[in-house]
Formats: sequence, structure tokens, C-alpha cells
Amino acid sequence: MYNFERLPDVTSYHRADNPLLLQWVGMEGIAVPFSMISQAAEPFQITAKADLFVSLDSSTAKGIHMSRLHLLLNSQLAGKMLDCSTVEQLLDGMVSSQADISQSARVNLDFELLLNKKALLSGESGYQSYPVKLKAEKRKGNLNAELEITIPYSSTCPCSASLSRQLYSDAIDQHFGDAKIDKASLLNWVQSEAGSIATPHSQRSYAYIRISLRDHDWPDIPTLISQLEEVIGTPVQTAVKRVDEQEFARLNAQNLMFCEDVARRIKSALESMSFAADYWFKVEHQESLHAHNAVVIDQKGS
Repeated sequence: MYNFERLPDVTSYHRADNPLLLQWVGMEGIAVPFSMISQAAEPFQITAKADLFVSLDSSTAKGIHMSRLHLLLNSQLAGKMLDCSTVEQLLDGMVSSQADISQSARVNLDFELLLNKKALLSGESGYQSYPVKLKAEKRKGNLNAELEITIPYSSTCPCSASLSRQLYSDAIDQHFGDAKIDKASLLNWVQSEAGSIATPHSQRSYAYIRISLRDHDWPDIPTLISQLEEVIGTPVQTAVKRVDEQEFARLNAQNLMFCEDVARRIKSALESMSFAADYWFKVEHQESLHAHNAVVIDQKGS
């Protein structure tokens, strides 16, 4: 048997050359798998990148015990269900593992949440990936957590839609000069290539949302994403058939919106969520008309 006690432990027995406190010391980008449950689905597996940090509150300590943090991540989170209790136990264990040289701990989890999304009408489905970041910190016994999510959606410009309708009206007036219009002739013209007069410009858009969570009141993340997509009205689709694409076009026409419209919808939704102690968000419409983006940035209490 190998005698591990004979191995030197520089961290425990050597003193710092320049005795100063350090705010955060740790590791970044550690792979860790865990589970997440949604109200609408069975638990599913996620692989994340974890950043682990503790404060170095002893000016004489050479450094922290990094391997202990990694081992705690494996035992406290890997293969477990991600929730407030699991994360808080991990943070408490990280502080305890450092033998009184640390008083605070922080963990960042960065992952892609893969959700199965149904098509609008056909019954088809596909997978949509949502970037998620969860940051939690335990300082002086207080737990603070922050959730970041990114939601893509489609937006059609109201101004462009109005201008397109005007061109369409002018084209009908020019093509059908008589006081009376034959219905069949009008329908045939509308469905022909000649009836394609103008198209309102649409763009892929994004909502970047950051929420400070109240103590031990964490949301169901997949359900939160679905709620925000419903508020926005036109989330991007996955696998579709023509009937779904047509329905998507209809929804966009009924949901014309500037970035300001979307921002107000998101702000209203966040204000009604009990777990949101604070929030910040950015709405970004990646313009098809311009080479620049239209943006709104807002936060609670602004």
C-alpha cells in the first residue's frame, strides 16, 4: 500500500511570501453532469461547465485546497438534482473544506438547456437549445443567486408592415381599375407572383434576461422559458411542415412589434414573478433592413 501521508502538502505547511488576503481563488471550466426536472416533463440530464471559488481570508496561508473543491463538486452536485438546496450544500461544503482559511464560496454553472418543442400545428417536434447561466454565492451565511437565460424569437416591424400594406393597396387600385372587382380575378391575382408586392421585414431577435433570485425561491427554468416565450408571442421554431410555417407567418402578422413592445411585455412579466428580487434585461432585434441592431436595456426600479 502507498503511504499518502508521506507526500508533501505545500498548501497546509508553507506560509505566503507576501501576506495579503485574496477575494476569490479557485478553478474554472470543470465538467459536471446533473439532473433538472420540469413541471411538464421527466427529469433530464445536463452537462455543465462549473467555476468554483472560495475567498482566501488568511493572509498567511500559501493557497487554498483546490482538489477538495473538485471532489466536493463530484460528490455534492454530479449526478444530483439541481435545486437551491443542492447548490447551498455545495457552497457550505466548499467553505468547510478549507479548514478556516475561507469564509465565502461561489459557484458558476454554464450550460445549454435542451428542450423539446412542438410545432405549431403539425404535431412535429424538435429540440431547441437555450444558453443558461446560474451563479450562486454564500457570503457571511447569506445565499445570493442569479439566473441568466437567452431566448431567441422572431419580430416583424410594424412600420415595415404598414408600408407594405400601402404598396399592396396601391397595386390593387392600379390593377383593378373598374369600380367593381371580380372576386375570382382578385383571388387569382393575389395568389399569383404578381400579387407579391412587398414583404414586411422580419428579424431573428433575442432577449437576454438576468434575474436575481430570492432566498430559496428558485423557478422551474424550463417553465420560466415557456412563460416568457408565450409573453413574447413568436418564439423560433424547430422541426416544421408547411402548415406550421404558414401559421408562423400568420402569428408574426398578428404580433407586429418594435423592440420597445417586447421590452414592455418582458418587464411586465418579470414584475409579476415572486422569485425575481431584481432583474436586468436586454432586447436585441438584429435588423434585416439595417446593418445595426435595435436594442432596449432595462432593469428593475429604473
